[in-house]
Amino acid sequence: MSTKPFFDPTGSPTAVPGFTVGHAHHPEMPTGLSVVLCPEDTVGGLDVGGSAAGTRQTNGLDPDHLVDRVNAVLFTGGSAFGLDAAGGVVAYLEQRGRGAPVGPTVVPIVPTAVIFDLPLTGGKGRPDAAMAATACAAAGDGPMARGCVGAGRGATVGKLFGVPQATKGGLGGASCRVGDLRLGAMVVVNAFGDIIDEDDRIIAGARTSPEAHELVNTEQWFTTGQKRPEIKQVTNTTLAVVTTNAKLNKSQAHKVAALAGHGMVRTINPVNTTYDGDMVFVLSCGDIDADINGLGVIAARLVRMAILDAVRSAGPLGGLPAASGLQPKPRGE
Repeated sequence: MSTKPFFDPTGSPTAVPGFTVGHAHHPEMPTGLSVVLCPEDTVGGLDVGGSAAGTRQTNGLDPDHLVDRVNAVLFTGGSAFGLDAAGGVVAYLEQRGRGAPVGPTVVPIVPTAVIFDLPLTGGKGRPDAAMAATACAAAGDGPMARGCVGAGRGATVGKLFGVPQATKGGLGGASCRVGDLRLGAMVVVNAFGDIIDEDDRIIAGARTSPEAHELVNTEQWFTTGQKRPEIKQVTNTTLAVVTTNAKLNKSQAHKVAALAGHGMVRTINPVNTTYDGDMVFVLSCGDIDADINGLGVIAARLVRMAILDAVRSAGPLGGLPAASGLQPKPRGE
């Protein structure tokens, strides 16, 4: 007997019992970070689609790696500099005895991924360990803040012509309930490509000029044989994390993450480019039996919903307009 699913566009990873989410951002600069704290015995998987990923401790998610549990996942701004913020999460967890037991102590496992938001900050005000500790202390299981918060604070989308002609990105979420099965998602959208809505329209992306509110079709630009303008290289990343109470091992979590990435493919165009560090994390803690492919289908839908939520929830920042201030552009134009 089938069960009707309930998709919640206001949901987040906290829809799965035991997971909490916390954000923190710089008081002056448009940068920040977001952490997902995991319950005991959480298993993780990862799929990397882009060619410009910036990470720390993600090797522990490999199915063949000795480590088999995850204590937290951190998304942060600041590019490679932001990776240092993971130390704040590690210290927070160590103080609470959370981590892989190693002799007289524990080693917290905190896979971390960064977005490139330095153009908006001028390289200043990078996320650090203190900011990460603040996010951990603020983590809760209630409604998740979204938009220009946490790691989405300095996110931008549509960088065909560079950041001055981009649109503001952000952080979003969604969740699903099917009987006893639960899934939740959080996505930070800092994409090179344009964002495509449910009606096949571009709602955020590259603009015709720094002052304009008119969108360019990045796909069309490339398909007419044009090359990307010679501007300073700008790296981009869309980061997603999906939580579930389905019972998964590391290999299964990895496969679900790969399927969940289809949500990016349906919503960001182009995606997984040489300029992007796109990746999807899957975190499993529970004993619900579920079809692996079915989980991937649901996860992909949640990633799509969370991407759209991120750009729709974002407001103007750093001199860039948000999707709410732009006229959607049909992809056929």
